[in-house]
Amino acid sequence: MSDSVACNQCGTILDEGSSIQPENREPCPVCGSLTRQISVSIQLSPAVLMAVSGSVTVTVFNASSLLLQAVVVPGAKTHEGLLIEAVTLPWFDIIELLEKDPFLAYQINAIKWEEIVAGAYQKAGFDEVTLTPRSGDYGRDIIAVKRGLGTVRIIDQVKAYNPNHLVTADDVRALLGVLEGDKASKGFLSTTSDFAPKLRDDILIKQFIPDRIELINGKMLLARLIEIAKRRS
Repeated sequence: MSDSVACNQCGTILDEGSSIQPENREPCPVCGSLTRQISVSIQLSPAVLMAVSGSVTVTVFNASSLLLQAVVVPGAKTHEGLLIEAVTLPWFDIIELLEKDPFLAYQINAIKWEEIVAGAYQKAGFDEVTLTPRSGDYGRDIIAVKRGLGTVRIIDQVKAYNPNHLVTADDVRALLGVLEGDKASKGFLSTTSDFAPKLRDDILIKQFIPDRIELINGKMLLARLIEIAKRRS
């Protein structure tokens, strides 16, 4: 039996043993990722070859297969979208992988990111979390409501961007328009990337930070997810 190890992010074949634990891995020299794809090739013995000819290759997918799993439990449909009832175990597993390898964020598609962030609001204790439909969402990907002495309504736009794709001032101004039209208490713009330089100094934006809007870049988003995931019970 022989095996090969490749970077799960960029596919580069690595000179690395398959038994090395994730915390002991060296970053991929090409992209810096710590996730791996391990292929195991089993050569059949001569006795077995009398019945079966050839070889069997078993590929173990870690992050790739995990990202296909559902991360939230959907509830009833409302006029605004789909209520989120709970998060699933893969939600925690994905965040654990992101903590070990932040580059994994760029393998996660936009729909999955919206589900992950919606799950974070549900896990953080919001009374009602709605995942809006892909079309006709009016600039709102997630609506989170917290009830108490009063009602707090938050809208969140999630932008799953690559590192070189920065959120622009126009994107943030658009969120301000959505916030006003929705009459929400506060708006969040969460991105896996970052915001354009000096965006926070824009005269039409800075007056609303942080009371009316919060800008959450990739590092802040990951930190929030990790913190919320620790409240597992």
